[in-house]
Amino acid sequence: MDVQRRTVLQTGGLIAVGGLVAACSSGGSESAATPAPATTGAAAPSGSAPATSGAGAVAQTSDIPVGGGLIIAEPAVVITQPTAGEFKAFTAICTHQGCLVSEVVNNEIICPCHGSRFSAADGAVLTGPAQTPLTAAGVTVDGGSVVLT
Repeated sequence: MDVQRRTVLQTGGLIAVGGLVAACSSGGSESAATPAPATTGAAAPSGSAPATSGAGAVAQTSDIPVGGGLIIAEPAVVITQPTAGEFKAFTAICTHQGCLVSEVVNNEIICPCHGSRFSAADGAVLTGPAQTPLTAAGVTVDGGSVVLT
């Protein structure tokens, strides 16, 4: 019974994230997507919050270091760059108990609540207690802008 409840909650969360992504990409204000600081295995970029350009852009490619990522609270998405020029996006909600992931270090997306770790390349579980991978989200690069699709 618990697995079915979890599936229902995760599906509901994905529907909510999908609605937020659609709202952001359909002419919504850019300020609706408030990025958290970039987190990486190296030093985080200095300066203020990343500037965005273009409709629906949530970040600049330069804000997402290779092997690292950027966590966006609204919609709850983590954008990663596992290898140079390759950008991926996943829901930023841990599949274990629904915590927002906190950082991306050495190509691992880390949940602060119970230590689950996910692959920045495909969202797969690397270390539990999570047993289900992060769900992929659509992302494209338009010039130097990262756009959720």
